[in-house]
Amino acid sequence: MEYTKITSELLELIKTAVGAESVFTDEDSLNTYCHDETEDLKYYPEVVVKPKDTASVAALLKLCNAHHVPVTPRGGGTGLSGGALPVFGGVLLSMEKFKKIIDIDTENLQAVVEPGVITQEFMDAVAEKGLLYPIDPSSKGSCFIGGNVAHGSGGPRVVKYGTIREYILNLEVVLPTGEVIWTGANTLKYASGYNLTQLMIGSEGTLGVVTKIVAKLIPKVQHSVLMMASFSENEQACGAVSAIFRAGVIPSALEFMERRGVEWVIEYDDIKFDLKDGVNAFLLIEFDGDDMDAIFKDCERVNVVLEEFGCTDVLFADTAMQKDELWKIRRTMPESVKSNSIYKEEDTVVPRAALPKLIKGIKEIGGRYGFESVCYGHAGDGNLHVNIIKAGMSDEDWKNKLKEGIVEVFELTSALGGTISGEHGIGLVQKDFMPIKYSEIHLNLMRSIKTVFDPAGILNPGKIF
Repeated sequence: MEYTKITSELLELIKTAVGAESVFTDEDSLNTYCHDETEDLKYYPEVVVKPKDTASVAALLKLCNAHHVPVTPRGGGTGLSGGALPVFGGVLLSMEKFKKIIDIDTENLQAVVEPGVITQEFMDAVAEKGLLYPIDPSSKGSCFIGGNVAHGSGGPRVVKYGTIREYILNLEVVLPTGEVIWTGANTLKYASGYNLTQLMIGSEGTLGVVTKIVAKLIPKVQHSVLMMASFSENEQACGAVSAIFRAGVIPSALEFMERRGVEWVIEYDDIKFDLKDGVNAFLLIEFDGDDMDAIFKDCERVNVVLEEFGCTDVLFADTAMQKDELWKIRRTMPESVKSNSIYKEEDTVVPRAALPKLIKGIKEIGGRYGFESVCYGHAGDGNLHVNIIKAGMSDEDWKNKLKEGIVEVFELTSALGGTISGEHGIGLVQKDFMPIKYSEIHLNLMRSIKTVFDPAGILNPGKIF
């Protein structure tokens, strides 16, 4: 698709629309916003714009729509699918100035927040009022809540509390043509026509720019405990996952980790952890609630299940320090993998009972193509992050054959009843794999929705399809 390049005249119009102090064309800015956390991809914008209010975003989009200039919205830049990369140049629209927590309504248990608020800061702010916002992706210390909305984010506690879709009530959105709408209502029920709020969640900045978010909150629980269970085989650990739920227990988090990932975390961050010989997989299992007796009963029931699946050891943490030490292993894993090798990260999700077949198949596919993999993720909801490691693959095979192996991973995922992303999104790097899961009928419906919202195709072009 052809787009208009930004001339000096257009640049002046942009400055007039949003204020010159919000417009940046210097080399440092262009270098900062040409990448996110997606491997080593770089696409340079022609101009970076950092508006401060909804009216400025509306004026910018109206101008860019009229002149057919591409606009790429960006949150905290922590994405792993290339969703914030300005592949056609144009305007990089950073939402970092939208960082107000406007209201925390303790009577209705909801909050109004701007999209540039860091997720952890929002969680902490509501916790101070005795409330809980349970959406906690691994990058919660740096990602923006607006980016979480755009990607349908989850995190470890999805297994008990649900994804972000269950916690967004209403959105203020600027459409690509410059109009401003609220997508729904600040109510727990909504049966008034098409649910535009849910349509916007996970749309990855292709349908509109979110400028305000109304989020549902719940009461904060009083207690939690954490268990780390060790296994000799990946399939044993993965097989125990669905059995835990069949036993009538719902953990607040249930994470899977491979030995190699734990080894790399220990090397990367000098974490003190006794990694015993013969242990090749771990489950990190958290329970929370207001009744410690009930929590301990759940732990006992889970212990029975773990023994049935060959668990060799269980660590039990109930102090804040002990829990933080174990959670640090899981949360540090993505960075430790990045620091060790050339890699590609894929985000698979299957019904949780299919996890043993998924991880076994991933290892078999890697053996055929010559790559290794380090797997970890939110096993409780079937979401496995697959970090493909170059290992002994030649540069030529890594460049030319790896994609065939990734296709097989996604074909396996789809055959097991899953799909090609659980929380990272499709963005730029996954869009070629969409036909593995979705027919042309599906894709044409999505394209048609995009056209209704964005007839000129200016908003985050080149993503999803």
